[in-house]
Amino acid sequence: MKLALYGDYQLGVLRDEQIIDVMPALEGESYHSPQRMMEIVITEWDEISPKIEAAAERGDPQSIADVTFCPPMPRPGQLVCLAGNYLEPQKPERGTFNAFLKSNTGVMGHRSTVVLPPADVSWFHFEPELAIVTGKTGEYLTEENAMETVFGYTQFIDASARGLPGGFFLGKSWHTFGPMGPAIVTKDEVPEPNNLKVQMHVNGELRHDLSTSDMDRHIPELLVEVTKVLRLEPGDVVSTGTHHFGLKPIQDGDELVHDIECLGPNLCVTVHDELKRTSWGEQS
Repeated sequence: MKLALYGDYQLGVLRDEQIIDVMPALEGESYHSPQRMMEIVITEWDEISPKIEAAAERGDPQSIADVTFCPPMPRPGQLVCLAGNYLEPQKPERGTFNAFLKSNTGVMGHRSTVVLPPADVSWFHFEPELAIVTGKTGEYLTEENAMETVFGYTQFIDASARGLPGGFFLGKSWHTFGPMGPAIVTKDEVPEPNNLKVQMHVNGELRHDLSTSDMDRHIPELLVEVTKVLRLEPGDVVSTGTHHFGLKPIQDGDELVHDIECLGPNLCVTVHDELKRTSWGEQS
């Protein structure tokens, strides 16, 4: 099933190019925020999913072109991002595991605008990534049980500022630096998450064309590594890293389309830079 939030954080089911309001499925549930609503959907999935299916059958479809999307996980409790995590021509051997926490307040939805900050950066990169939405608490996972914690998958862009001091905080956690969505696709519809085609177009030009099969650590192993350090909770998001081949500077006016096989519709964002910077150094 493909779940999305739209309008005033209404829960919808995506089918083809349409979205169907399924809020009647949550009648009687109590929640204080859209994020908490989604956590209830995730943790009570076995009970709620038949109600969602029934509501989708009764609901009136709308074209996705006519709605405003919200991020499908509006404020994940933890937004964990892997650093690198792909085998690349310049790095064909497995590297040391590395990850970081990215600000959850920077999460944005489909067709949102990423605002480039006026910091003295070398350039900005937008990294197309497959992200995991967790469905169960997990700590000290093993490769045998790691997939039990996965609820589904979504598309994520790890917007990044290069050349600043301070490591990942100044590099990754600016306002609007976490576009996500449009949908969460439940894991039963993605049987081989480590064999998905990932593409990103910038202004119609294909910049990234890769497969999640090239991950340095595939999803079970990376979840093992993450949960050695922290406990994952339902509704957390773990973004699985990117292949750096194809990264080029992003600037004002750019339009990006992020497309992962099985996870459509595509995630689209635009870029705004008040300073209108256009001269960037070359990638090192």
